[in-house]
Amino acid sequence: MRTDHVETDYLIIGAGAVGLAFADTLLSETDAHITIVDRRGKPGGHWNDAYAFVTLHQPSSFYGVNSMPLGSGRRDTIGLNRGLYELASGAEVVGYFDRVMNQRLLPSGRVSYHPLSNVLEDGSFESLLSGRVTQVTVRRKTVDCTYFSPEVPATHTPHFEVGTGVRLVPPNALPGLWQSVERGAAPRHFVVIGAGKTAMDTCVWLQQCGAPAEAIQWVLPRDSWLFNRVGTQNGPEFFFEAVGGQADQLEAFAKATSVDDLYLRLEACGTLMRIDPQRMPQMFHFATLSVGELEVLRQIRDVVRLGRVLALRVDEMVLQQGRMPVAPGTLFVDCTASAVRFKPCAPVFEGRRITPQLLRPPLVTFSAALTAYVEAHYDDPADQNRLCSPVPFTHTPEDYPRTMLVALTNQFHWSQDRALREWIRHSRLDGLAPLVNGVDKDDAEKQAVLARLHGQVRAAAANLPKLVAAAEVSAA
Repeated sequence: MRTDHVETDYLIIGAGAVGLAFADTLLSETDAHITIVDRRGKPGGHWNDAYAFVTLHQPSSFYGVNSMPLGSGRRDTIGLNRGLYELASGAEVVGYFDRVMNQRLLPSGRVSYHPLSNVLEDGSFESLLSGRVTQVTVRRKTVDCTYFSPEVPATHTPHFEVGTGVRLVPPNALPGLWQSVERGAAPRHFVVIGAGKTAMDTCVWLQQCGAPAEAIQWVLPRDSWLFNRVGTQNGPEFFFEAVGGQADQLEAFAKATSVDDLYLRLEACGTLMRIDPQRMPQMFHFATLSVGELEVLRQIRDVVRLGRVLALRVDEMVLQQGRMPVAPGTLFVDCTASAVRFKPCAPVFEGRRITPQLLRPPLVTFSAALTAYVEAHYDDPADQNRLCSPVPFTHTPEDYPRTMLVALTNQFHWSQDRALREWIRHSRLDGLAPLVNGVDKDDAEKQAVLARLHGQVRAAAANLPKLVAAAEVSAA
């Protein structure tokens, strides 16, 4: 088999959101040559495998790469997101990343892209179509953008037994149900399995498409805390909800005396929501919903809280805490793929390798772009890692205080560096930057909110170590 050879300054593994955001900023801040290798045939990573009705959790205006806007900045006038800023669909995101590659990166003449290729252990890469191996001489660093690659329903293998005759599909298959209708085999009862945002999207979509709530059974192993999307809006008309909401959230961290007290405070100020107000959730993955979506989810009354599914059979479900009968003709929808792989945090900068990770939750592309900026302008690995300390992603409610403590520490380090502070100030990927930067110094009401925000940052930072200790005791 023929072996080729290329030289490059940076080898980026992965052409998903993280890899493209990193490459875009590196292209802007350096004269480096960049080689991107990805096993998929199109840029966009897991978005290429997403279900048809997926959208961003938060406004399009601060997702993607720094140099190219996503969306038109409009507010939705219909649907469950009505009145809030647009959320790009999966198809829009894939199209956007295709434009990033073909209108921004490749035309620079300093980026080469190798789809349908796998990076091998020795740093070379192999074409999945021809088997041809390309040896790579990396003059500077390798950037591994696959560390936290998510699972997606379309390529996920269920972790439970599926018996003969059981109709189990990923949510990707649901828009094709019209074919079942034409064959006279349309399902009349749906069982949605999973506790995360995919299951929530599926429950909402089914109802929006006409399935009555009473035809849906939701297997919910754990309840989840949810962010209220109104607090993520970055238009000036949402200043008090967004910036004031940040101040409210920090005040909750500053005053909370326990983990439960923290979440009740966050709920009371409108930052967080939960599906069942009578249950304290056991999960927190930063899922973000509108109030309208929450109301639709609450219409589903048949919610099964008996732990995870162990086995599906044509006549019953076997769960960790019991069994449930299954109606004839039931269609099961597997939404158990995890959007986050829970790995331990690793040093972002380690020798000749960079492993981009979350630096400000939940802004994945902002974190990748900031990591690229730090790589471009700082030479000392100790300084680089101080500015890019990985933020542990939340899994349970007890994780959130530590996540916020690391995030606020990062924010403090960034604020002490003038050049980096200015880059963040002008980065479109920082959701709050347009709101904070646009405040007129003569606007006393908004200036008071900013002063409160800054004061609560200090108060929260002082109390967070106590909350972290309390969370560790609670989790033990």
